[in-house]
Amino acid sequence: MRKCQEWARLVQRRRSVLLVLNAFLAVLFLIPGAAWAETPGEHFRKAIAKIEKDCASRKLDRGEVCGEVAKLKPADPLTTEEGRFAHSIKIPNPVPEDSGYRPGMTPEEYFAHLCKTEAGEFIYKTIENVEGIYMMRPRKGATDYELEHLYALEDPYGHENWEATEPAGIFVHPERYRFLEMPITESREPAWRMDYVHPSLMAVPPLSARVQRYFGYDGHSQKSLQKEYDVNRKSRYGYTWRGIKRTQDRELGIAGGELLVLDLETREVLAVKRGYVRSGTVKNNLTGIWWLGGQVCKNDRIDLKRSYEFISLVLHPSNLNGKDPSNGTR
Repeated sequence: MRKCQEWARLVQRRRSVLLVLNAFLAVLFLIPGAAWAETPGEHFRKAIAKIEKDCASRKLDRGEVCGEVAKLKPADPLTTEEGRFAHSIKIPNPVPEDSGYRPGMTPEEYFAHLCKTEAGEFIYKTIENVEGIYMMRPRKGATDYELEHLYALEDPYGHENWEATEPAGIFVHPERYRFLEMPITESREPAWRMDYVHPSLMAVPPLSARVQRYFGYDGHSQKSLQKEYDVNRKSRYGYTWRGIKRTQDRELGIAGGELLVLDLETREVLAVKRGYVRSGTVKNNLTGIWWLGGQVCKNDRIDLKRSYEFISLVLHPSNLNGKDPSNGTR
């Protein structure tokens, strides 16, 4: 009888130990920033290492490219004149050096903190009857590899491929701006589009030109949109963009960006739009990153608008005649 009682007590003690251990493990998993929790940055680096190892372990076919995403480098905005200028601009409300990150913060907590304390639309001055604007820093279209890379894009938050590939179709319109200007870009219309666009879009820029200008779109026919080259711009007002880079942001799968609206003659900052996007938990690719599907700052206090909508709130298009600039945008 005594042996049975001792055995029962032993079993009960073991059950108690197991219950305590299970509770301890459960608490650890629920605690933000648990000791073994993997950050998006750690997951990304492991994925890149695996891709590189897999590519190195097999013989590639002739012409085969393996591990494109692993070959990408972090964006460096200071390699171009437009990037250096964008990052040199002093604004009235710069982000603080101390972002408010504290050890143990989860990506969700840190993202919510940045959206609450830093994101928003800040308009300092508005301008009436603006005929056209200057896009100071044209974006390049992003590849799928760049969109699933943690560091390859400088500003995943502000990037939209339409702005990189066909911005004139958004900004130039009978109820928007009459023209859009930008530095001459390397992109050219493919030959197959010759029958669908105005002949001026196929023209090669002269060596003396510094600006390309889009105008004439009637809102209906793509063939109505025209392009011309010039030595000087006509616009007095323009906009640029830049990414926000701080130590913990990308490690936690968060990327920030700013859009800046300027008076090009006085260099006065007229407005700033700042926001953040979070990724890192995507299941259908190795890196866990897919910026196009990321979570962006949006709540009851902040409803950040797209580029044209925000810019037109600052630089009121002369074509609008008092209409709401957000009407009819994508």
